[in-house]
Amino acid sequence: MKRYVARGAVAAALAGAALVGCGEQQESASRNPSPAAGSTSGTSTAGTSPAPGRIAVTKDGRVGAPGTVCVMPVSFEPAPDWKPKPVPRLAADSPLASWTKHGPFDLACEIDAKPAGHLGYLRAWVQNSSTGTPRAALESFVGADRTASRATYRETKAGSLPAAEVVYETYSKLLDESKQEHALAVVTPRGTLVLHLGGLDTQEHQDMLPAYELAKRSMRLAS
Repeated sequence: MKRYVARGAVAAALAGAALVGCGEQQESASRNPSPAAGSTSGTSTAGTSPAPGRIAVTKDGRVGAPGTVCVMPVSFEPAPDWKPKPVPRLAADSPLASWTKHGPFDLACEIDAKPAGHLGYLRAWVQNSSTGTPRAALESFVGADRTASRATYRETKAGSLPAAEVVYETYSKLLDESKQEHALAVVTPRGTLVLHLGGLDTQEHQDMLPAYELAKRSMRLAS
């Protein structure tokens, strides 16, 4: 019963949220808000967001390329009805700034699953560095979450790009249980990107996995 009460509370809060969150609180009521459209991430890969009324993806349905609402080192295809939004650039002294950072990574874009009927986000995190390996990037990303455990890494491909992937668990205080997470990393000439899929709980996460897999297999360098 507690699980369903918590799910209902989070769903209600998500509908009126106004700012983004990260870490364990990514899927909770106070840290799962939506940023204003038209903002940039504040990273070296960020570009000018489209003017109001312009589409958030390219004509072929991709997000991440120059001219889209989220400019990233890579582009990929979002799942139907998932809505990409940029993350607002926050001043370093803002009390909310830490919510858009995860270890050395800055949150550049979140793709909201609510319009598709799920409670969760596919989030793109970027780092300026173009050195190191995808595995090392993932280890840094997972290590920044003190609740992370049971991490399993493997080498893989994101489209044709060399990548690393991790499946792990984090602990949710909201639900008083562990939940599954997926993330992959690629290192590009324009920086390192980690694509992360969370979710309110493990069931919600598994329901959203097809969207993560679509982004993974359709990924390519942004042009």
